[in-house]
Amino acid sequence: MNFLAHAWLARGGSDDFLYGNLIADGVKGSDLSAWPLEVASGIRHHRRVDAFVDTHPVVLAVRRRAPQEYRRYAGIALDLVWDHFVARELALDQLPSHLVQRSYRVLSHRPAPARLERMIPALVAQDWLHRYADFDFTCDAVRGIGRRLSGPNRLAALVPWLEEDYAALEQDFYRLWPAVAKALEVAPDGP
Repeated sequence: MNFLAHAWLARGGSDDFLYGNLIADGVKGSDLSAWPLEVASGIRHHRRVDAFVDTHPVVLAVRRRAPQEYRRYAGIALDLVWDHFVARELALDQLPSHLVQRSYRVLSHRPAPARLERMIPALVAQDWLHRYADFDFTCDAVRGIGRRLSGPNRLAALVPWLEEDYAALEQDFYRLWPAVAKALEVAPDGP
C-alpha cells in the first residue's frame, strides 16, 4: 500500500498518527524515540500494514506472476497499483476530499524526513492522491520511482506486465483490500 491506502487506514486517528503513517517509508530503523508518541504510533501502524500486505497470500501469488527477473521489485510497483485501486474504489464513493486535503495539510505543515523531502512537495502540488485513480498516472509514478533507484529502471520494466495483468490485479485487489481494511483500519476514536 502507498500513501492513499495508508491515509485511508489511518483516517480515524489524530493528525500526528496520520502524519506518521504518511512518512513512515522515509523513516529508517526501529528506534522511534525521537518522534512524538502519536507519530511513532503512526509509523508502527504503517509498518504493520506493510507487513500484513507483503505476507498476504494474495500478494504472494501476485508476485509469483510477475516476470521472474523483476520479482524483487514487484512489491514496490504493487504498492502503487494498490493505491490506484483504492483511489478508484473511493472515487466511486466520492473519495472524501477532506481526507486528501487533511493529508496534504498534515504533510505541508511538517518537515518531511530527508528521504521524502523532495517527493512530498510534488505529491501535494500535483495532487497525487486523487490522480492515482488514473492508471496511466500510476504507471508514470512506478517509472518515476524506478528512476530514483540505482542501476537500470527495473520498475519501468514491470509496467508492461502491470498493464497486461490489470484485470487480474483488480480481482486480486478486491480480495486483498477487505482483509487489510478489516484487520488494520484505525477506529474513529484513535489508534
